[in-house]
Amino acid sequence: MPHLTSIKVRGYHLDLYGHVNNARYLEFLEEARWTFFEEHGDLPWFLSSGLALVVVNINIDYRRPALMNEELAVSTGVKSIGRRSAVIHQRVMLAGTDTVVAEADVTFVVFDGKLGRAVELDGRLKELLEAMRDQYAD
Repeated sequence: MPHLTSIKVRGYHLDLYGHVNNARYLEFLEEARWTFFEEHGDLPWFLSSGLALVVVNINIDYRRPALMNEELAVSTGVKSIGRRSAVIHQRVMLAGTDTVVAEADVTFVVFDGKLGRAVELDGRLKELLEAMRDQYAD
């Protein structure tokens, strides 16, 4: 079962048309990824490792507008792991329903600040991602 993050739509999320502005979904998705890694990815180890997850591509499909005061549930799971990148799949739903608001695939690489470049996914980090993929696959 994917990890779920709850988000309530607030007035400052809305555009002139009264629905969530498309750029705000990037923030919703990022909040859900942080929560996912905090709860299942050994974030303290990762933060002390000197590595950074750097988003290199996001593909979002918008399905339905989200409106003021609606409760959203963002599911997050590791979809695939490659040699140098991985993909997280996220789905934004109206909480308590099967209504899909948006879906996204977020591709990231691991950047090593000491080396100044992206590195291969291996060792402890790859083990963590594989456990997250196996346990929370969508």
